[in-house]
Amino acid sequence: MLDAAPGAPGIDARWTSSAKNGIGTALSKHSRVWFTLSHGVLNEIYYPRVDSACTRDFGFVVTGNDGYFSEEKRDCETETRTIAPGIPAFSIINTARDGRYRIEKQVVTDPSRACVLQRVRFTALKGEVGDYRVTALLAPHLVNAGQLNSAWISEFEDKTVLFATGRSRYLALISDTPWRAVSAGFVGVSDGWRQLKQHGRIAEQYQRADDGNVALAGEFDFTGACQEATMAIGFGQTEFEAAAAAAGSLKDGFEKPQQHYVANWQAWQQKLVPLDRQEQAGVNAYRVSTAVLASHRAADRAGAVVASLSIPWGFSKGDDDLGGYHLVWPRDLVETAGGFLAAGDTEEAIAILDYLRHVQQPSGRWPQNLWLDGKPYWPGIQMDECAFPILLTDMLRRLGHLDGKAQKRFMPMVRNAANYILTNGPTTCEDRWEEDAGYSPFTLAVEIAALLAAADLLSLDGDDVAANHLRETADCWNEQIEQWTFAGEKNFCEALGISGHYVRIAPLGTTDEASASGNTEIRNQTPDRALLPTADVLSPDALALVRFGLRAPDDPHILDTIQAIDHSLRADLPQGSLWYRYTGDGYGEHEDGAPFDGTGKGRPWPLLAGERAHYELAAGRSEAAEALLGTLEKSAGYGGLFPEQVWDGPDLPEKELFLGRPSGSAMPLVWAHSEHIKLLRSLKDGAVFDMPPQGVERYIKNKTGSQLRIWRFNNRLSSIPVGKMLRLETETNAVVHWSADGWVSTSDTPMVPSGLGTYYADLPVQHEEPGKAIVFTFYWPDSGSWENTNFTVHVVDESGDSARIENGE
Repeated sequence: MLDAAPGAPGIDARWTSSAKNGIGTALSKHSRVWFTLSHGVLNEIYYPRVDSACTRDFGFVVTGNDGYFSEEKRDCETETRTIAPGIPAFSIINTARDGRYRIEKQVVTDPSRACVLQRVRFTALKGEVGDYRVTALLAPHLVNAGQLNSAWISEFEDKTVLFATGRSRYLALISDTPWRAVSAGFVGVSDGWRQLKQHGRIAEQYQRADDGNVALAGEFDFTGACQEATMAIGFGQTEFEAAAAAAGSLKDGFEKPQQHYVANWQAWQQKLVPLDRQEQAGVNAYRVSTAVLASHRAADRAGAVVASLSIPWGFSKGDDDLGGYHLVWPRDLVETAGGFLAAGDTEEAIAILDYLRHVQQPSGRWPQNLWLDGKPYWPGIQMDECAFPILLTDMLRRLGHLDGKAQKRFMPMVRNAANYILTNGPTTCEDRWEEDAGYSPFTLAVEIAALLAAADLLSLDGDDVAANHLRETADCWNEQIEQWTFAGEKNFCEALGISGHYVRIAPLGTTDEASASGNTEIRNQTPDRALLPTADVLSPDALALVRFGLRAPDDPHILDTIQAIDHSLRADLPQGSLWYRYTGDGYGEHEDGAPFDGTGKGRPWPLLAGERAHYELAAGRSEAAEALLGTLEKSAGYGGLFPEQVWDGPDLPEKELFLGRPSGSAMPLVWAHSEHIKLLRSLKDGAVFDMPPQGVERYIKNKTGSQLRIWRFNNRLSSIPVGKMLRLETETNAVVHWSADGWVSTSDTPMVPSGLGTYYADLPVQHEEPGKAIVFTFYWPDSGSWENTNFTVHVVDESGDSARIENGE
């Protein structure tokens, strides 16, 4: 064996396909390891946490003395199946397209150890086994990075071991059959793949490859009498711990860990609500969805669930994308809690709520996304993510899963979150697509529903003052949704015969009021497409106004918007109708199928079919909802996993893009599987499972309005409608010095506590005539100082939505 491999540090590291067709983990705290499958091979393996990818892929290359070279992930027809419905233990059959060989595998993780087990059998379909060489290739990418890894060959308990390390994590690959040849090398220069391509075998066996993009290779000693091997990839904090895990699993054999693995999953599945339907193509879609949710949970941090064990377009990305989708998004996490709850796993939903309680920031909000330990990853502020945990708390309370003691435990979280919404809403720095700031119908719906839910929780906690303040704020915001977000280009609306439509998002004006007549930035587009008139940009997000109980399904504004959405954003595909996220979206492959690289073209999202089905069910059209359920399920990839997006262009076989099938974005998307489970539950119940009741009662049934308009330093109104009181709200105690007649006469109104950390004063200007100007300033008694700035709010006569639209606003 040679010493060090040449060619350090190798070529730039890349991840692999995000289009998974299998994911799995043992439901055991002793086995902190997760695996993914794609193209018939193991892809990313995660250890010791579900947010830490440690490999790129692990597959086989078959060579022959006649110059034959075949890579199973590229040159085989693949069939991947679960060994039992909904159990993520997999059987894979890879058959060479040229008909020369077949590789059969079974994959599980060992419930007793941090180890992935793979049993493999090689069959020569042409010629004899001895005519071929079968070599395993493993690409370590320890702790989310392919660079600065090291690989080497050594021994443990008299077995040859292929080791790798990076960022204080170790892996060890051991086989129960002897290796004929082994090597460590640098990718693109001295790795096993390159040697096999050039020589048909591992011609140069290198012992080490340090500090680069490395790979390990091991050739099996297969013969006519020995065509099967079991391999174990063990993980640990040291090389010996990793090797001990792998060796221990091999000593137990394959059958024992597999039986234990399956039994754990069956025990969990048997506790769930039976929402099973007839299998399609051998797939129980419900069981697949529940398995996806459970497979994305952290083993050592109760309640933490990542968004996806994938990196969108991973084959085009390297170490600059550390997180991929294996991070926690609070919005996705609450949606996932709803999926667990709909499936009957109340314990997991409560654990998610408790996790959210622990990672809430002191301000009351949650990070845009975060690692399992609570460390923020991206810095954005999304107001819906601040509101969702309140809705989860209230849903658990309403369903009887939180007793009085449990409610007390979560009240500080609810109070802090409600205060953050109160002082920073209704606008958001980023919408739910993590892009634009402004007034988003989706975010507004979640915020208002959360304020009402928080009010109920505070009332039960004995704080009616704070509860009433939240309800008054919710009423005020709810009454202005149309003013902020209902618009429409005149010619477009006339052509469709509608009065207008909700826009995707209305940017802030100069005084923090909506400017539906302005422009909306499209973040993932080329400069010539990066700005569109706000009134032209639609999104299915508006359906959230129904989903969260603020508008009736037959509200004229909703009906007009649906007509506009279907005209502009619906994609009719072989499986049925799907929808795009919004007008002009650029988050998706380019027209030629090239991966998203900061710009592209947005593709249809199966998730949105689930949301539309919930709307149809709310509208009393269960048959339409059932049809959309079918469309959602038919949008799954092979094996039943839901993609983030599907391809909507002509087939591009060379790029594995086919009309109506998964694109190269994330798969599976846990959020989509959660929506699927909730839809199954909603159809069974005959009602939308997660619709909050407070808005339905208050705004749809009782038509509750508002007598207020609210001014804050971060929401400086320039006008209020005639007949409304003006509420001034600050985060510090003050006395308001104000006048309605140009300072001819003045009044001093002390502010009072809201019960939520803010202070407010209501100025009785509801009887003032249009054209009057309300002028005010603040005296701060705690510091004994004046604001030294006068603020003005004009009383205006609003003429309604129709006039606004006629004027192009």
